[in-house]
Amino acid sequence: MSDHAHTSAERAFFGHPRGLFVCFMTELWERFSFYGMRALLIFYLTEHFLFRDDKAFLIYGAYSALVYVMPVIGGTLADRYLGARKAVTFGAVLLVIGHFGMAFEGPPAEVSGGRIERDPLYLQFFYLSLAFIIAGVGFLKANISTIVGALYEQGDFRRDSGFTIFYMGINIGAFFASILCGWLGQTYGWAYGFGLAGIGMLFGLLVFLRGQPHLQGKAEPPVSAGLDVKLGGVLTRETCIYLGGLAGILVIWQLIQYQQVVGNFLLGFGGLMLTVVVAYSFIKCDRVERHRMFVAATLILFSVLFWALFEQAGSSLNLFADRSVDRVIMGYEVPASMFQSLNAFFIFLLAPLFSLLWAWLGRRNWEPGTPVKFALAIAQVGLGFLVLVIGAHAAPEQGQTALIWLVLIYLLHTTGELCISPVGLSMITKLSVTRIVGMMMGVWFLASAGANYIAGQIARLTGVDGAEGSVDPALALEKSIEVYTQVGWLAIAIAAFLLIMAPLLNRGMHGIR
Repeated sequence: MSDHAHTSAERAFFGHPRGLFVCFMTELWERFSFYGMRALLIFYLTEHFLFRDDKAFLIYGAYSALVYVMPVIGGTLADRYLGARKAVTFGAVLLVIGHFGMAFEGPPAEVSGGRIERDPLYLQFFYLSLAFIIAGVGFLKANISTIVGALYEQGDFRRDSGFTIFYMGINIGAFFASILCGWLGQTYGWAYGFGLAGIGMLFGLLVFLRGQPHLQGKAEPPVSAGLDVKLGGVLTRETCIYLGGLAGILVIWQLIQYQQVVGNFLLGFGGLMLTVVVAYSFIKCDRVERHRMFVAATLILFSVLFWALFEQAGSSLNLFADRSVDRVIMGYEVPASMFQSLNAFFIFLLAPLFSLLWAWLGRRNWEPGTPVKFALAIAQVGLGFLVLVIGAHAAPEQGQTALIWLVLIYLLHTTGELCISPVGLSMITKLSVTRIVGMMMGVWFLASAGANYIAGQIARLTGVDGAEGSVDPALALEKSIEVYTQVGWLAIAIAAFLLIMAPLLNRGMHGIR
């Protein structure tokens, strides 16, 4: 291929490698399915199964934590054996099964003689479907991001811009999912909303299968993988990995039902991975690599606070919108789940502007370093909660909060997200040692797992104790205001601390911004 033809093929998608389009569309449909289900999940738990707030937040927190811890395993398996292409394909298949499984809702729970009666078969089917989704995300999530990073050479100024475009694709899917799946699920029945999410994931799988030739061979299994080697003379190593993944689903199926065990597991696993990263940095890395790995680990720890607060969106903020916000627009009461689309809408609107801003500042050497961007993100997520508290206090006595304040918190959380999430993904691919970039991408998502579990604990503080299916709106509002005030000021204080640390962290990055 001539240089001109190669350049033309490489720059086929907004000046980026064509493989970015494949990843963009695959992740768009995967996020459509994920966020379509997520928009409905807390309402499904509280309204269909009639779980109390406290228990619903525990289940939601454990599920969302496991969704983010599994990429550590999926990323490591892809690094050593499967390669990103095979791992993403397997993950997509599991996700299709899981999302379609959610569509089998069964009869709703009923109150009988002061007790809640739930159909045990469909409850277990629900937990099993969650397990398929968790495992599927584990194989897909870290590795699709790793493919994006592999499409760019080290030092390519387009990398941050490419990740921001990729992130915009994620949120296009999330935007339409929250509207369509949320509306269908809360208006016509849970099965319709969850079923549409399954159809979206099926599209994602087909897109990735057709687009694999455009990945430039950068997502294949490592030469040393030995996937064709028969273990015990019976099954190939590749088959054993897939069977191990299915066995893992059975473990997750049980684990999701014991939420406290998930918290203990995260604490232990997180400590183990931190030990592995530090040990690897001292044993296998030179001085510059070690410093960069330490900076990456430090920023990952700061990201935990951001995501713990940001992820209130699917749990406590979702119920806040349902119980404490005036959602009537032109005489129509908008289902609360549809407001999950606000975050995705703002990303869709602002991601191109942020991408252009970073590129424009970068060409002039004015772009803030990654630590400063993280500090800005944490400050904005805290400010968002404080703004919502102001709006709640401004509401009429015994009245509901005006819708504009809910819109503002999502706007501030979105601008914060654009300062940390695509930048964080890019940071991992830049600062990590190439040999373990998949594992480090998994560690990034492991931090999100811990954050999601912590988010569930924070959400529990806003929950109200009452009979299943009934709440006191005034008490719910009071508890939410109290918690949101505290976490808002905490985030502002930690953001200020990170700004003070930023010059030291910048030196440890040794020229990488």
